[in-house]
Amino acid sequence: MFRAYAAGLERECVMPKGSEELTNLRKEEIINACALLYETMRFKDITLRDIGEKISVTRTSIYNYFQTKEEIFLALLQREHEEWIRDLEWMLENREAVLQEGFAGALAHTLERRGSMLKLMSMNLYDVEGNSRMENLVAFKKVYAAAMETVTRCLKAFFPAMTDREIQEFIYAFFPFLLGVYPYTTATEKQKEAMDRAGVPYDRYSVYEIVRLLVAKLLQGFA
Repeated sequence: MFRAYAAGLERECVMPKGSEELTNLRKEEIINACALLYETMRFKDITLRDIGEKISVTRTSIYNYFQTKEEIFLALLQREHEEWIRDLEWMLENREAVLQEGFAGALAHTLERRGSMLKLMSMNLYDVEGNSRMENLVAFKKVYAAAMETVTRCLKAFFPAMTDREIQEFIYAFFPFLLGVYPYTTATEKQKEAMDRAGVPYDRYSVYEIVRLLVAKLLQGFA
């Protein structure tokens, strides 16, 4: 069965050995603060002041690492994809366990804990990318491309009968689908009330359920 990584792994606390290590440490602290705020606040309501209140350095020092709040969110999105890639790599390294559960279920498990990633991709991707410097955006795009490539390797490993064309068709159905997962699995009380008044049925699906169903449909005939 798919091995979920424990959330919030404790990081070893060491003194920075140089400016690069210190920079990475500060960036990680800022990203962590942003992620924490995003759990309870909307993207548009979060300010650099809010983030600054959650970190150990002064708010103005944030500008030494990020020029806009969107760059912080882009760094968070990049980290989410990097963690997703690690889970996908686990699938490749533990084929027997994945086959026991089923590929669709295992792939769905890799996404059910990527709430921040799915939320950002569905709601704020254009704002985040548009207000980030080119070098930051390029770094993210490289990781995004790596995620696509890792999913491709998974398909080749688990479904060797799939042609390159069939794999490409899966990729270009699956990745756009991810942009809509969050709003279809998460609704505010206001949205629920509006659907109720409009007579629109609200069938609640979890991230795991909706992803597993889609992947199983896309892979019919390849098992």
